[in-house]
Amino acid sequence: MQKIDDRYREPRLLQEMMQFTALRHPHRTALVIEGKSYSYEALLDAALRLASAMRERGLQRGDRVAIYMDNTWFCVVSIYATLFAGGVFLVINPQTKSGKLRFILEDSGSRILLSDLHLLPFFENLLDDLPAEMPVWLSGERNDGVFGEKPRIESLLQVMEVHEPREWPQEVIPLDLAALIYTSGSTGTPKGVMQTHQSMVFSTGSLIEYLRLDEDDRILLALPMAFDYGLYQLFMSTALGATLVIERSFTYMGRVIQRMRNEAVTVLPGVPTVFSMLLSSHRRKPLRFEQVRTVTNTAAALPPEYITELMEIFPNARIFKMYGLTECKRVSYLEPEKLLLKPGSVGGAIPGTEVFLRGPRGEPVAPGEAGILHVRGPHIMKGYWKQPERTRRMLIEGEQAGEFVLCTHDWFRMDEEGDLYFIGRSDDIIKTRGEKVSPLEIENQLHACPGIREVAIFGVPDPVLGEAVCLYASIEEGSSLTRAEIKRYCVENLENFMVPKYLELLDDLPKSANGKIDKKQLREMHND
Repeated sequence: MQKIDDRYREPRLLQEMMQFTALRHPHRTALVIEGKSYSYEALLDAALRLASAMRERGLQRGDRVAIYMDNTWFCVVSIYATLFAGGVFLVINPQTKSGKLRFILEDSGSRILLSDLHLLPFFENLLDDLPAEMPVWLSGERNDGVFGEKPRIESLLQVMEVHEPREWPQEVIPLDLAALIYTSGSTGTPKGVMQTHQSMVFSTGSLIEYLRLDEDDRILLALPMAFDYGLYQLFMSTALGATLVIERSFTYMGRVIQRMRNEAVTVLPGVPTVFSMLLSSHRRKPLRFEQVRTVTNTAAALPPEYITELMEIFPNARIFKMYGLTECKRVSYLEPEKLLLKPGSVGGAIPGTEVFLRGPRGEPVAPGEAGILHVRGPHIMKGYWKQPERTRRMLIEGEQAGEFVLCTHDWFRMDEEGDLYFIGRSDDIIKTRGEKVSPLEIENQLHACPGIREVAIFGVPDPVLGEAVCLYASIEEGSSLTRAEIKRYCVENLENFMVPKYLELLDDLPKSANGKIDKKQLREMHND
């Protein structure tokens, strides 16, 4: 196996970040999964074994490999094995049902499907429609009858055991694709965001830099690896030689809290729904994690009202508010030192990149005025897989010759210091009574209402108003807050045109696979 000499070379390919760590620090703990520790040496060995199996089955440079798995040891191994074999990985959320799974497998043209045995019922009906030469490798007990009954299905563990950890000649260069990250957005069929090795290596380094992480960190991963926010926790950890503590999800918050204590977690990535659950637990029985030194939030805006309580739970932590989208991984971050000074901001551009605002016709926007956010840097996507029209809408010609920049179509304002304030997505802005209303502005105000746990605001068609403001909320356990009291709070704290016409209370608001509140599902519920 290759050795690293004294002449250090920066990793150029995504898998090299882990490989270089494994060769320098083979016995350091890479992963802790369900209480079991795995070394970097073990991770490299397993990934190279599986890569050999992929190559022997005919996987070529640029071929796609679908990974439909929970957050497990085998999921991590499958990601790195695909990269070592020269392939392009796509992680599919295990909550994905057969219809969407079929679309992604067909759209990506995946050559190999890796999954967990317990997920077989969700795609068994697809097997006859998959290409005959497509192997299906499942984690699970080797003596399970399914491996003998269905010819194309094989035990992933056995496949790995019969292959040696061989390194194949490296054909891939940094400009080649490393991953397809499928995202549905608010409408339409899933889009495969194309990210190269170069863009993902750059993003990983930029994230590590501004988050101030180091090799002593123990990072919790309970977000799905199909979600780029979850996926990059793996890449940051292995690039540093840190330890990643993996949980399947945040569903059982009590178990996650115990794992954080047992494993001395120092870095907690979350989304607002996760922090809402954590704060609810804290209000019932105070929590305190003095060893946590970094808390991060993205996917949706972190309500300013959460910040004080999070500081109680994590008294020694730097809390990072961030904004991003899959098409460029991350756009901006707010330095923790500014958190109380600018609680409504998501900060400025991540290191090595640039952001700017333009009006609807491309004209410059003055500080304090609303504009459409544009992003420039090595981290932007190569485009959408097989969707040139959608690609052209997002990647537009920049001011530098031959350059393309990412037009997010999201509305922001920027202050004199270059810090951004999210207003709303182009398709989320509510036009009511001749006014433009930001759902986020109303949501932030309602988070200050005692007793409200979660809230979602969106517009629905109205023959008189154009659009009517619709509010769905869930209430804190033990709270006696009523619809009438929420309505009165809105009247007292919002401008008249912002006051919701419709108000519904649910025990829990529906969530997407990435933990965001699912406004699309709420709209469908409202229309029914």
